[in-house]
Amino acid sequence: MTSVLYDAQGPRAKRRNILYTVLFVLAAAVVVWWVYDGLASKHQLDWIKWKPFFTSSQPWETYIWPGLQNTLKAAFFALVIALPLGALFGIGRLSDHRWLRMPAGVVVEFFRAIPVLILMIIANATYSEYTNISTDVRPLYAVVTGLVLYNASVLAEIVRAGIHSLPQGQTDAAKAIGMRKGQIMVFVLLPQAVTAMLPAIVSQIVVIVKDTALGGAVLTFPELLASVRPLSANYGANTIACFTIVALIYIVVNYALTSFASWLEGRLRHRKKSTGAVVGAAPGGGLETIGAPALRVDDGASA
Repeated sequence: MTSVLYDAQGPRAKRRNILYTVLFVLAAAVVVWWVYDGLASKHQLDWIKWKPFFTSSQPWETYIWPGLQNTLKAAFFALVIALPLGALFGIGRLSDHRWLRMPAGVVVEFFRAIPVLILMIIANATYSEYTNISTDVRPLYAVVTGLVLYNASVLAEIVRAGIHSLPQGQTDAAKAIGMRKGQIMVFVLLPQAVTAMLPAIVSQIVVIVKDTALGGAVLTFPELLASVRPLSANYGANTIACFTIVALIYIVVNYALTSFASWLEGRLRHRKKSTGAVVGAAPGGGLETIGAPALRVDDGASA
């Protein structure tokens, strides 16, 4: 029996696939056992290593919660600054004016090509050399600056691609009722492109949250991942337990972001399907669309 996508498997192919499945499961079981045996032999799975996280609030209040706060703070500031900057540069790359389109393209391609860690290091050195920012908050400024420069350039490309994904008929229809270029971008293209861009934007937000860990590794920024070292030092070298708890926190935070984005995208799509423009009679005897410039049909002939 043949389907549209593939031919149905014969008896030999079915047996072969069963064999491959069994071999894969066995190989996976061997790897899991090897990891488990290695951790157990080094006493990393002993209850005493995990006990502080379940029987005391001190690890959470002293190390994990402050680190999570710094991670979310840096990610929030970076996102709030990078989103509008990315939108401006993305729209700038779509401009009909060469003097605006070319510089926007150069800035976006330049910062998109540099690793975010290098941008953080350069920002930290710049703040240290040319500003009076306190050493206590300088790592935060450097991390946010590096995240903004890199992610704004990436978001600019997301905005540009989202607007390009819209049908050309949207722009033509807006021009037909007399809307200017700025009005078309603000009132027609951007609102529709937001829904298409939302999954990519959320993916970039997740990247921002995870990239804050680079500041902890290089710039001594006290974020969530950086809390593993003092945690492990104060609770019996329970490195595996600390990394596992921190990884689970990252998973929960990023899953919450993606879940909220999925809910928001569904609401936006539902609202667009349930609303529409209302066309009524204009005072001059023509047609008028609510929420857009009036399209009038004059009774008399005009030259």
